[in-house]
Amino acid sequence: MDSSELPIPDFDHLPLGDLTTRIRSLEAPQVDALLAFEEEHGNRAPVVQVLRSRLDQLAAGSEPSGGDATAEDPLAPPAPAGGSAVDPSTQGPKMNPPSHGDPTNFTRRG
Repeated sequence: MDSSELPIPDFDHLPLGDLTTRIRSLEAPQVDALLAFEEEHGNRAPVVQVLRSRLDQLAAGSEPSGGDATAEDPLAPPAPAGGSAVDPSTQGPKMNPPSHGDPTNFTRRG
């Protein structure tokens, strides 16, 4: 199975806390798919433990939440609106380089 086929985008890059939250909306077969992928690839002990624990909860009668495991991360900063607010009327003044680094910017002493 390829990571693009998983029920959670970027599953293998999610922090454990985000993963724990996102898997709550998945059905058991989806969590099984994540577990199989993890065991084949990273086999990270904390991730395997979280996935198995969630499978146990589902087997005991827990219901998936109404959330969306593929939704954007609510803690991620918003994407930039695009464009730049800088134009000639809002840019700062031109600056001269420091005199110690520019041979044309010196004073002769007489």
